[in-house]
Amino acid sequence: MHELRRPLQSLVLLDEPPPDADRPANGAESARRGLLELARSALASLDGEVNGASPLPARREVSCRELVHAALERWRPLAAAAGGVRLYWDAGAAPAVCDPVRVAQALDNLLANAVEHGGAPIVVTGARVADRLRVTVANGPGGGALAAGSGSDGARRNEGRDPRRGHGVELVTEVAGEHRGRFALCRTGSGCVAALEVPLTPGGLAQAA
Repeated sequence: MHELRRPLQSLVLLDEPPPDADRPANGAESARRGLLELARSALASLDGEVNGASPLPARREVSCRELVHAALERWRPLAAAAGGVRLYWDAGAAPAVCDPVRVAQALDNLLANAVEHGGAPIVVTGARVADRLRVTVANGPGGGALAAGSGSDGARRNEGRDPRRGHGVELVTEVAGEHRGRFALCRTGSGCVAALEVPLTPGGLAQAA
């Protein structure tokens, strides 16, 4: 059931009304395509399990911009209660050959921990660094983003929380390694910055950029 949460949420969000003033039309359209990608992956996987149909390739070229916008859309209601999320994107379509479901899991962990354990402001950036996409998620002082489950303080903070959230660092590190990427986390007195890098496809999705 946990694995169905993300695609089911994507289908619900696809049926939401048009964007408001806080959700620019171009960002909403990018999020819509990202949500469709996740729903399509989940339905193809389910079709394979139930009917024996050929599954989609786990890794295929997708727009990381759309995956990031889709993740922000999924976390928008909870993020609003924490002061909202600011996005600064300067990486175009950011095409990459990746497993979109795994990348979505990593993005969900970064945003979940920033929203639940950090404080405002929460800022997401996307930039090209050589032949890679670098996505950073920064938050102000709070409980300490991605610190869940570490030590007795972490255990007290997580009483009553979903126990899966305690493995955020491990999961994002795994996803980065699977994609020949990198993950770094920096905690300071003013908050926390997490950076995920994945290789881009040179010239890929040129028309979408």
